[in-house]
Amino acid sequence: MPITPDTKDWTWVLERPCTECGFSAADLDYDDVPALVRANAAAWAPVLARPDAAVRPDDATWSALEYAAHVRDVFRIFNTRLGLILGEDDPLFANWDQDATAVAERYNEQDPQAVAAELAAAAASVADAFAAVPPADRQRTGRRSDGARFTVTTLAQYFIHDPTHHLHDVAG
Repeated sequence: MPITPDTKDWTWVLERPCTECGFSAADLDYDDVPALVRANAAAWAPVLARPDAAVRPDDATWSALEYAAHVRDVFRIFNTRLGLILGEDDPLFANWDQDATAVAERYNEQDPQAVAAELAAAAASVADAFAAVPPADRQRTGRRSDGARFTVTTLAQYFIHDPTHHLHDVAG
């Protein structure tokens, strides 16, 4: 059975804590983001080493492997989006259908150890990219096609909720 696509607009996490995972993006200091990314990436290796990493807990929920492949791609997508904000004036981000990507890339058939290595590399890259942004550039903006607008700071806050939330999803 296919997973029901997530159609929520998660930008509300910039205003209030997530009731599911408890993360409070609005209270996050920008300078903490790179360390949070690195810690999150390190926590995925043991998850992906579990013998049941590719097993879905039920028909409506991704496996830990699928969540990890998604997080790897989130790291890549947000690295690209950060680069766009820093390189262009108020760029429009390309749309990304995470659910279509999961199906097309066959997330649940990927090798867990390869995903762990790719996730770690993507995390290091995006962590370094956020760490390198000088304070003077953190108010630069970018936007999604749905009208959501981000500064570098709010992009970082919004972004780090996703891998944090998904690690929470697989912790149980």
